[in-house]
Amino acid sequence: MKELQFHCPVEATLSLIGGKHKPLILWHLRQGPLQCMELQRLIPQATPKMLSQQLRELGRCGMLLREVIPETPPKTLYHLTPFGASVLPVLDAMCSWGEGYLEREAVTPCCAAQKQG
Repeated sequence: MKELQFHCPVEATLSLIGGKHKPLILWHLRQGPLQCMELQRLIPQATPKMLSQQLRELGRCGMLLREVIPETPPKTLYHLTPFGASVLPVLDAMCSWGEGYLEREAVTPCCAAQKQG
């Protein structure tokens, strides 16, 4: 088994949630379980291949639980585990910081523009 080595706690955090779309996946799952296609709609910039890869990585490190519901066709739901939910305060802080940054730069996020229109 490979021994984990980190130079600081931030590096350890980024090793788990530092993927291109991982923070967004975790952010959207805070409201409850979602199917892959629902996540794809919420994160349109993620290719299906990249989304699947990042979901697998989050599952391997224990942040997500993948549940297959035996229907026809089978339905797969992704849930935050308690460990995955423990990162939500970090994401909340990132969201607050990002809101301040966007305001400072006078940038309206795409999602806000869509809600207004």
